Amino acid sequence: MEQLNSSLVLSNISSPGHPPPASWDSRGLVPSVVMSVCFLLGVPGNIAVIVLKPNWQHLSSLSQTLMLNLAISDLLCLLPLPLWIHHSLYNWKFGLAACKLLTYVMHCSMYSSLLTVTVLSVQRFVQVVKLQKRFDQVGKRRLLVLLWLAVMILSIPSLVVKQVTTGQQWTKCKIHFSSQAQEVAVLLERSLSGFLSISVVAFSYISLYRKVNQAALFNHPQTTRLVTSIIVTFFVLLMPYCIINLLRVAAILLKKEGLRKFFMDSWNIVIALTLVNSCLNPLLYAFASRNICTMCQKAEV
Repeated sequence: MEQLNSSLVLSNISSPGHPPPASWDSRGLVPSVVMSVCFLLGVPGNIAVIVLKPNWQHLSSLSQTLMLNLAISDLLCLLPLPLWIHHSLYNWKFGLAACKLLTYVMHCSMYSSLLTVTVLSVQRFVQVVKLQKRFDQVGKRRLLVLLWLAVMILSIPSLVVKQVTTGQQWTKCKIHFSSQAQEVAVLLERSLSGFLSISVVAFSYISLYRKVNQAALFNHPQTTRLVTSIIVTFFVLLMPYCIINLLRVAAILLKKEGLRKFFMDSWNIVIALTLVNSCLNPLLYAFASRNICTMCQKAEV
């Protein structure tokens, strides 16, 4: 009887109407490799920043708090990556609650990293260009509370639209929109927040560079390279995320289903690319802090 049942199962699986389940999804190979590299490099890097706090003694209290918040945010974003790597290659086996919770935490981490970088650039702009240094303890706490409040609000759509979907071969933790209007609204919110952050960071650091470049003692090409690398890295790694979202909106509005599917299939690669920013943040923002502080000091001369 057991052999008969096994034969029936095998015949059903191999029949034309029931394709055999795939052992792993080859489409997730490239994102998995990128996420693996991000995990192996980013987790130790951010832990080193949190523990060692390199050159932080030269920074203001607010800058130190923002640096720590940035490292923690990036670390929280990278720690769940082994689960997402497994999910990228195989079926989702952890249930709906874990799907929503992990997605929400990851989006909170990404938004926190994004907003922290933005606030950090504005803080340095105000400190150098506007020559305003004082920021009391109460103001610092209020700023952090507002930052995380904005982060939690911006991450709510990801909690709502994430669902566990089951097909003939795969069970995935994927975004599922109830309507095209909901999809357009979520994509526009993500892209506009990204474009806004890119604009603020670029404006702040370009203004910072122009200010310190006028200082009598400032003439260091390495500082120019540092500021340029911050802007270019932030732009290159975040811009594809914003552009793909806008192109998906255009495909929806123009009713181009083929383009919409193409952009949806590219989503994992774009997300994996944005994670690279969490690996580079320790290098660009923490270990280069002493150079930025030197710029600030020379701007005051």
